[in-house]
Amino acid sequence: MSRTVPAAILTALTQAEVQPFFAVEMLFDDTDGTRWDQGGYAGNRAVRLWTGYDDRTINSEVYVGGGSLLSISGLEEVADLSAKGITISLTGLASSLISLALQEPYQRRKVRVLFGVRDQSTFVEIFSGLINRMSIEDSPEGGTISVLVDSKLVELERASNWRYTSESHKSRYANDTFCDFVTAIQDADIRWGR
Repeated sequence: MSRTVPAAILTALTQAEVQPFFAVEMLFDDTDGTRWDQGGYAGNRAVRLWTGYDDRTINSEVYVGGGSLLSISGLEEVADLSAKGITISLTGLASSLISLALQEPYQRRKVRVLFGVRDQSTFVEIFSGLINRMSIEDSPEGGTISVLVDSKLVELERASNWRYTSESHKSRYANDTFCDFVTAIQDADIRWGR
């Protein structure tokens, strides 16, 4: 997948010393039940972490430093349109955070991963997708939460539950008569060239 990398990042990557970082944004349900939809995020509930320490502001949003406790695996650039997934892990968590994660409805929530260089304010989005599965390991030393995120391209492989019938079409568009004549023409004998 090709993307435009800002000139400031390209210049910084050619320097003798480079301090790259990754930032992760996960969008969840708001407390009133509103969700992220195709039009944008209606609520304000997001988990934003980055691989450095302290807080960092990216695109007017504050990302909390995860340091070495945050890891991202499976980031891979491919030339074709294959659907790849990544795993985001956060280790050393208190059991109170583990119990919060157990209560969170997480499937199909949006995630994006950003790449940047520490002394630059620009970044590039290198991955976006939807949460598929979350696994939790709890131990006396601290818990680990691992989230499997599928690429947006997985949606292309998912079967549609819509049918090309008048009833199915009118459930979405009540006044549209587009599919009203599908059953009438399915057995029609149309002869071309006569």
